[in-house]
Parts: sequence; structure tokens; C-alpha cells
Amino acid sequence: MRNLTLLTDLYELTMGYGFFKEKRHEQRAVFDIFFRQNELITYSLAAGLQQAIEYVENIHFTGDDIRYLRGLGLFDEEFLSYLKNMRFTGDIYAVKEGEPVFPGEPILTVRAPVVQAQFLETALLNIINHQTLIATKAAKICRAAQGDSVMEFGLRRAQGPDAGIYGARAAVIGGCGSTSNVLAGEMFSIPLAGTMAHSWVMNFPSEFEAFKAYADAFPDNCLLLVDTYDTLRSGVPNAIKTFRYLRGKGYEPKGIRLDSGDLAYLSKKARKMLDAAGFEKTVICASGDLDENSIESLKSQGAKIDVWGVGTKLITSEDMPALGGVYKLAAVYEGEREIPKIKISDNTAKITNPGFKQVYRITDNASGKAVADLIALRRERFDANKPLTIRHPVDRWKTLTVENYSLRPLLVPVIEGGRRVYDFPPLQEVAAYARQQTASFWEEYTRNALPHLYKVDLSEELLALKDKLLEEVRGSKGNV
Repeated sequence: MRNLTLLTDLYELTMGYGFFKEKRHEQRAVFDIFFRQNELITYSLAAGLQQAIEYVENIHFTGDDIRYLRGLGLFDEEFLSYLKNMRFTGDIYAVKEGEPVFPGEPILTVRAPVVQAQFLETALLNIINHQTLIATKAAKICRAAQGDSVMEFGLRRAQGPDAGIYGARAAVIGGCGSTSNVLAGEMFSIPLAGTMAHSWVMNFPSEFEAFKAYADAFPDNCLLLVDTYDTLRSGVPNAIKTFRYLRGKGYEPKGIRLDSGDLAYLSKKARKMLDAAGFEKTVICASGDLDENSIESLKSQGAKIDVWGVGTKLITSEDMPALGGVYKLAAVYEGEREIPKIKISDNTAKITNPGFKQVYRITDNASGKAVADLIALRRERFDANKPLTIRHPVDRWKTLTVENYSLRPLLVPVIEGGRRVYDFPPLQEVAAYARQQTASFWEEYTRNALPHLYKVDLSEELLALKDKLLEEVRGSKGNV
């Protein structure tokens, strides 16, 4: 693995140096990663944890790193010596990859000496924000496809190699069944998909000769791109001619791909032509700047498309190019005593939740469906045999009382005392877990259009602590 230790913002190091000079660098601190509500994202699929933890486990400043930092003229030799020997010794708790998560709730918590904990901010946000964003976009696209196969085709449009590689990984967590990205296929055992480009067809004297040559090369996997010249007058008829040639040799064709034009109209016409020629089992694949909106539109028009190849708008999450996850201080320790911390703002949504916390998913036992999430302090205990009343954190007159329910803690130990205690499952298991957990929600919460807002509430004890700290800060005006 590449040494990504310096994949950080300078202020993580300057703050670390300040803590070191103040002899506060061994003070433990708690930081949470969470994302905020906006109009385009009401829930996400957590992703990127494995790569984030691999980064943490591999942190070490090389000799070249130390020489570079020395050359900046910002840090003394004592601090550089500290960095040279620094390894992560703290704790990390996180939701599992593929877990549906909601605005405001911690999806990863770091508890470690403050220099270490602060240093992790940039890289953890970079990795988790990106993969969570792409997994969520993929989930929307796959939901629109209504069970049809979706292929991730975005490498050439991704914002750099890493975005293409790890975007493909995240897309599988979100529901894509394959990728065109060969390196991602090798790294993560993702099935590969892809056939030909228009340049293949244009390289031959005629379209039929191009199709026939491809059929000879790949008789067991012959899927032909039919829109290079004229889809219905040339492409589909030549594909049918080629399919007859293949069948005569004892092979069955796979299908055709449409990459341009009126996909609803062309797919319906092509389906009739293929069926009339006796190729009812061939698939029709569509590509060309697709996303969940265009797929939903094509579905509503009765398009005869079986497989969807989605590239640019998936790998870049075009309509929402950043998740906006943040990394905020929640507590510090004096010895074993926890001191909760809060950030306030004129914008209520930006006021943080203090303390070392856990997130519980509340499931109705009768239906098996999730009904709400509860953010609580780690020290709190709940008895699922007793009714539980939860309260909206802002509109506190809104309450919900649940009975016959179960509570599942979402944040699981990943690293304890600097040692990993969690085994990462294979990617396909993560994708299956995402499907399973998403299915545990009523569709009203996960639908693409105008979803109902899922309840994420604070425990009474956490609410009381938050109110207390707000009053203290307002009373002291931050000690200014």
C-alpha cells in the first residue's frame, strides 16, 4: 500500500505542533464524522471504512517525510522526532460498510490522543466522504432500475485514478453488479463488463464485417453496439444477421447495446425486430449519460431495456459532487473524566452533539422495519422490555413512543488501543449487507422522489447535556 501519511491539510500538523508545545498532545479527545441534511440526500450508504482503516494502520512518517517537513521551517526537532515515532494508539468505532445512515448521526468516532485524533481528520473525510457519496448515488440509480442489472462505466470520466478505482468499489456497495474498470475488478473481485466502442465498428469496411469479426472473437459473449451509423436501418439488421451466423455455428448471442438517440423508442423497435427474428432471449443494454432520473423516465415510457450502463453521472455524482461530511470534536478527557464539547452556530443544523456517543437503530419487532434512530451517550443504558419515548431534537413537542421493539447499536469497535479488532468482509458481502439493511426500511424513507424524513432523535440525557452546554457557552460568550 502507498504511504499516504502526508495526505493531510497543513493545519492538522500546525495544530498538532501547538498541542505538543503546550504539552497537551497526550490528552485524549473524541471526534465524530457525520454529514448534514440537504435537499438531495436524506440517507446514505456508509462506505470507505476498509480503506480508511488501512490508512490509519499504515500511518508512519518516512525519512523523506521528516526532511520535507523540516524544510518547511515550521516545526522544531523535538516535534519532528515525535512525528517520526508516531503510530495510531487510540480507538475507532464505526458503522459497518453498507449500513444506511442518516444526517447528524456519527458514522465513525475516533477516541485517541489529540494529536493523533486531529491528524486523522483530512484523510478520513477524503476517503469516507467520497465512497459514501458514490455508494449512495449508485443506490439511487439501482433503485430506479427496479432490479435490472446496472454496470458501472465511469472510469474515463472519474476525477482521477483513485476516484475511478474506489468509485467502482463504492458503486458495487450501492448495487451495481459489474464494472468496466479492470483494475478495480482485479483489486476487489468485481465482475467485469464491456464489449466494444464505435471505433471498432468504424475500423472495418462495413458494419456487418465489424460485427462478424467480433462474433468470431467472442462467440460466447457477443453483445453488439448498434448505433454507429443508423440503429434501426443498419445496426439492428446487421446484428440480427450476425446472430444468425453465430447460431449457425452453435452459439447463442448475448444482445445489443444502444448508446444514443431516443432510447425508449429505439429499444421498443429493436425488441420487436429481435423477437421477430427469433432472438427473444437477447438483452438490450443502454448507456449514454444515464442517471436515476433518466432511467425512471425511460421505465415510465415502457423502454425495453434490460441492462443499464451508467458512467459520468454515477462516478462523479453529478448532481451532488460532495457529501459534505464533517469531523467535529465531541469531548476531551482529563484523566478518566470526560469533558463534553459543543460547537454552536446561528444555524441550528450546525450545532454539534456533545459527548462520547452511540447510535441505536430502533426496529419494530412486529414488522421487522426500522422506525427511528436514537443518538445517545455511551454511558446510557436502555431496557427494550419497557416502552421508549423519543423526542425530536428541535421540535420537541414531536414525540414517538415505541413498544415491542429492539435496539441495535450501529457503531462497532474497529480499532481498540491501536490494534484492529474487526475483520473486513469481501466486497460482495458488503453489497449484500447493504441490500439487506436497506430492505429493513419502509420504502417511503428510501425512495428517490420526495422521501419521508426518517426520525433521528437524541436521548433525553443527551438533549439535557446539549442544553446545559449551550447555556454555559451563551452565558460566558466563549470566555471572551
